[in-house]
Amino acid sequence: MPIGQRLFVKVTRDSLPQVKDKYPFLYLERGRLEIDGSSVKWIDSEANVVPLPVATLNALLLGPGSTITHDAVKTVTAANCAVCWVGEDCLLFYAAGFLPTADTRNLKAQLSLSTNPQTSVEVARRMFSRRFPDADLCGKTLKEMMGMEGHRVRSLYQNKAEEYQVGWKGRKFTPGKFEFGDITNQVMTASNAALYGILCSAVHSMGYSPQIGFIHSGSPLPFVYDLADLYKEYLCIDLAFALTRDMAGHYDKHKVSSTFRERVIEMNLLARLAEDIPEMLGGKLARRSRK
Repeated sequence: MPIGQRLFVKVTRDSLPQVKDKYPFLYLERGRLEIDGSSVKWIDSEANVVPLPVATLNALLLGPGSTITHDAVKTVTAANCAVCWVGEDCLLFYAAGFLPTADTRNLKAQLSLSTNPQTSVEVARRMFSRRFPDADLCGKTLKEMMGMEGHRVRSLYQNKAEEYQVGWKGRKFTPGKFEFGDITNQVMTASNAALYGILCSAVHSMGYSPQIGFIHSGSPLPFVYDLADLYKEYLCIDLAFALTRDMAGHYDKHKVSSTFRERVIEMNLLARLAEDIPEMLGGKLARRSRK
């Protein structure tokens, strides 16, 4: 390569596609992510080489046995594609790389809302109003609304079990003992973790913080968990009961992953996030976020 010639063309915010324009995610395990010329490639455990169009991806979810080179990290993040580290089949969400393309204006707005008790509960009410469109939440405390949500979710589990004719003994998950759960709980755990990865990458890329929540607290990703509850009914809960019936007692990780991805695309989750996050926070984006 001639001296002075750059390997990659400089990427600017204006040249990056927005969150809503990207494919949601790819899950990779047992292989190596590196660069080849000006592109990113994945080399799997059988030495198959797969070029990855990272500029069109929202997130790469890296599972067990995966490695990534320093140059690959630089290239992926320059394309505003987040890198998340997850457990096998996305069963657990471990960490996400922070994307360097966002400024701090949206973060400052989020901080300002969260540190004021009045505005913080107003944001929470907007989030709960999505699940309770006919309820009058004015004057309700956060504890009261969380109680309403707990009752709604328990009823939702039971209704889905009856709809799909699936036995249900309650939501159970023990870290490190995924296989001990029934099929419904296994699907729910896997789809939850995949959803957290997508949301974490979107939140980072839009300049917000996953650590600053309005409903959840004392957990690693409160804002991600706040947002996840807006979409779990269809993407995780309904999916889990539907697949339990279809898989007839045998957990199929490929079916879970592909069906979850189909639903994410069908509901156009990334486009909804680009609208829902500013709406939940009570205004427009501080800037036109790019991803």
